[in-house]
Amino acid sequence: MWPLLYGTSCCFIEFASLIGSRFDFDRYGLVPRSSPRQADLIVTAGTVTMKMAPSLVRLYEQMPEPKYVIAMGACTITGGMFSTDSYSTVRGVDKLIPVDIYLPGCPPRPEAIIDAVTKLRKKVAREHNYRRDKDRTSISNRKKYFGMNHQLHLVPSIHTGEYNQRIDDRGKESSLDAFLVSVDSIKLKGQLLEESISETGD
Repeated sequence: MWPLLYGTSCCFIEFASLIGSRFDFDRYGLVPRSSPRQADLIVTAGTVTMKMAPSLVRLYEQMPEPKYVIAMGACTITGGMFSTDSYSTVRGVDKLIPVDIYLPGCPPRPEAIIDAVTKLRKKVAREHNYRRDKDRTSISNRKKYFGMNHQLHLVPSIHTGEYNQRIDDRGKESSLDAFLVSVDSIKLKGQLLEESISETGD
């Protein structure tokens, strides 16, 4: 999945700690993106205020389908501790955008975020299986139109491995020739050395 780097409050510190080496959410297949046009998951981490609401809705609308939302933290889900006396806090992000997974806590730990992502993946898998089964039924009900027989001819494969084998054999032969040449040169040097020793002895 491709989560959008979006955060407004202290919950985003917990979300950002997932990127570090201790939790390392890349190994779960999560690649953070900075553009909503490249993301399919938005984790609304932190308090959403009236001033931030239009920007959040705009980011959500710019994300391509299919897209998913995790509401992270009590402030995002219900307004949290600001829900009683704050005039600028949105009492629940689901009033603005549809939410798939609610993640309570103040703030939730990184392990809880990983658990929420796992639950979201199970939900996505169920949707995928439902869509696949629906497509299968539509394909089985579809009319089949038989066309003409094709005029294609079966051609044997040219990749038989002979060329590579010849190259390997040639390499073996060249290495053997080089070895024999080196042996001959050593023998020749030995004979010249013996001759020079015999000449100096005389």
